[in-house]
Amino acid sequence: MPRMYTVVFGAVSVSAAQDLFEITPADDKPVEIVGLSLCQTGNSDVGDAAEECLRFSIIRGHTTSGSGGSAPTPTPVKPNDTAAGFTAEVNNTTVASTGTTTILHEDSFNVRSGYLNWWPMESEPTANQGNTTIVVRLNTAPADAITLSGTLYVREVG
Repeated sequence: MPRMYTVVFGAVSVSAAQDLFEITPADDKPVEIVGLSLCQTGNSDVGDAAEECLRFSIIRGHTTSGSGGSAPTPTPVKPNDTAAGFTAEVNNTTVASTGTTTILHEDSFNVRSGYLNWWPMESEPTANQGNTTIVVRLNTAPADAITLSGTLYVREVG
């Protein structure tokens, strides 16, 4: 039976390109990214002259994990669900590397308005233990440090 989890980071100063989220599926438990929310929670880039659009990608297939961030515990959306089998990392400033990668989604978001996306059924970016990790990568550094928060909604199947 599939279960839904959130992986969250809040009010993190972001000044470099990085893997905002890195998910490593457990054996025989594929994962699907169902939703993604990103928002600036500070007020440093609120004015028209300061706002910018930041490009990000969802990439599957890295075999070497990133580093420099933290490892939050995925939270079940339903209070009685079991703990997630997958592991999560957020804000890795040394990005995941090596492996045969595939870009599954390419987009950008305006730091002033944020980003919210729900993937339609059967189109969710997906990974399994054979694909190793799936990351949401901020491809370029912001012009100056921004305070960013984000939530990744992950369905674990199996």
